[in-house]
Amino acid sequence: MRILIDYRPALRHRTGVGLWVARLVEALAERRGTDAQITVFSSSWKDRLVTTLPAGVIGVDRRVPVGMLNWLWHHGEWPAVESLAPGTFDVVHSPSPLLIPTRRAARLITIHDVDFLRHPERGAREIRRDYPVLARAHAHRADGVIVPSAHTGDEVARRLEVPRDRIVVCPNGAPDWPARPRPPATGHLLFVGTIAPRKNVDRLLTAYEQVRERRPHTPPLVLAGQSTPESSQTLARLTRSPLAGHVRHEGYVDERQLRTLYEEAVLLVLPSLDEGFGIPALEAMTIGVPVIAAARGALSEVVGDAGLLVDPLDVSALAAALERVLSDDQLRDRLSVAGRARTRRFSWRASADALIGAYGQAIERRRETANAHRH
Repeated sequence: MRILIDYRPALRHRTGVGLWVARLVEALAERRGTDAQITVFSSSWKDRLVTTLPAGVIGVDRRVPVGMLNWLWHHGEWPAVESLAPGTFDVVHSPSPLLIPTRRAARLITIHDVDFLRHPERGAREIRRDYPVLARAHAHRADGVIVPSAHTGDEVARRLEVPRDRIVVCPNGAPDWPARPRPPATGHLLFVGTIAPRKNVDRLLTAYEQVRERRPHTPPLVLAGQSTPESSQTLARLTRSPLAGHVRHEGYVDERQLRTLYEEAVLLVLPSLDEGFGIPALEAMTIGVPVIAAARGALSEVVGDAGLLVDPLDVSALAAALERVLSDDQLRDRLSVAGRARTRRFSWRASADALIGAYGQAIERRRETANAHRH
């Protein structure tokens, strides 16, 4: 099986989609018993494919601007990827909801969440311009649609009317981090994610204010994640009373820094209004950090009963959950143990197995379609 995967999201900050692509390629390369030849494709004017790829994985790096190539691919359906990555492929996999042109290969897309349909105004320029308009047609023409959770699969089936037999769930895997030996004597509350409206950081800050009013010695709150054009007013709150000096924004952090932040966290709180998966919840539970998460999107699917689930629109409920975890040692211990057990359900190997199955189905579907056209 000759596989080409668009690797461009993994070129820079490996969060979200970039992390998903990089880890799945590693898991596919490590998978035994599959006669798979994996090519990762990269194209950028500024960023080069300098990552050390897993053994046996072929890297193709072209100096073509991302925006220009995406415009040609999404609006002109040209050029075929084989003209940029020499060879013949059985499968071409896009990590986005939009197809990559190919001469004969089966084509798969990935839909990580459907926020671009609910709130198209929130997307970055290219996503805002193309995804809401093109995603439905591309999903229907794809030979397979990959999603990270059953929740996202349900949303894709409902909103884009994609047949269920074309949707395959390939969840994120838990990181290979050992459980921390003990919780910190003093630490911080932690939020991990982009500072964007969907992440609901403003309500988190208000809930944190309420907790500090009742518990002045509440640990500081750390926000780890990139800012966005919409986040200026949210971040401005950190410079004013009552949050000044008690909340800090770290911005983007690499994996080493992120792991240190988890190690030193009393708890992780994810009050997102919607998530296609929720990687930070899995990361935190892996090392034994108690998790408070929104009962929205795929977070309940990931966290299950191993964390506290709250209504993200109810600031008082969010504040009460924070207080409960901060004040109850036994609860923190229980959530820590339950979280570590929960993460055993999520592995990159299992996700790679599901992906190989999806590739096989897509190849067969492509073959059947070609035969039907001949007759």
